[in-house]
Amino acid sequence: FAGYISQVLKNYTDHACDGEYVSLRCPHRTTISIQSSFYGRIVPSHQMCPSRYPHSYATLIKEDVACSVGTSLQKMLDECQDRRSCQFLVNSRLFGADPCPGTGKYLIVWYKCRPNEYKSKVACEDDKLRLSCKKSMVIAIYSAIFGRTQGGSLECPYQTLGMPMIECQSATALQLMIKHCHGKRSCSIYASTYEFGDPCYPGIRKHLNVIYTC
Repeated sequence: FAGYISQVLKNYTDHACDGEYVSLRCPHRTTISIQSSFYGRIVPSHQMCPSRYPHSYATLIKEDVACSVGTSLQKMLDECQDRRSCQFLVNSRLFGADPCPGTGKYLIVWYKCRPNEYKSKVACEDDKLRLSCKKSMVIAIYSAIFGRTQGGSLECPYQTLGMPMIECQSATALQLMIKHCHGKRSCSIYASTYEFGDPCYPGIRKHLNVIYTC
C-alpha cells in the first residue's frame, strides 16, 4: 500500500532524444495524467542528447539552443492521457513543422499516475470534511487544495462581494491530509485556518477540496 501511494503521489519525468522511444508507464489501477511537456532544444548537445550528425557536419551547422514547439503538450495529451502506458518514437514530424532543421532535439515529459476510480469531496471554510471507505479498504489521498481557486467552488459560494478574483492556496494542504487520513478507514478534519493556515487575504472565504481513492 505504501508503495502504491508513493507511486501515485510521485511526479514522474521521462525524456528521449530524436530517434529514441519515449515510454510512459503507470502502476496497476492508475492512468497517465500529463502535467507538462517540452520538445526542442534549450541546452547544447554536449549536455543532453549528443548530435547524431558527423562531427564535420555538426561544426558547419550552428546548433540552435532556443528551439521549441508549441504543440508538444497537446501531442502528449493525444498519445498518452488516461492510458496505463504509451510508447512512441520521437522525431520532429510528430510535432508539425520542424522549428530548427539541422539541430537534434529531445522530448521531456512530466506526468503523474492518477487512480482510475477516485472521489472528490469539498468542505466550505470552518465546516468539517469527513472521508470514509468500505470495510477492509483504506484512504489514499491524491490531491488536496485549501484556499480559493480561480473558478471558485459551486458548493461554497463566496459572499465576499467586491473582493478581487484571485487564486490562493495552502502549500501544506496535501501533506496535512496525508498525515491526517493516509491509510485510515475514515477520518475527519475542519476546513479551517487553524488547521491549514491562511493562504489568502483576510476576509476571503476559502474551501477544502480533496481527491482520494479507497
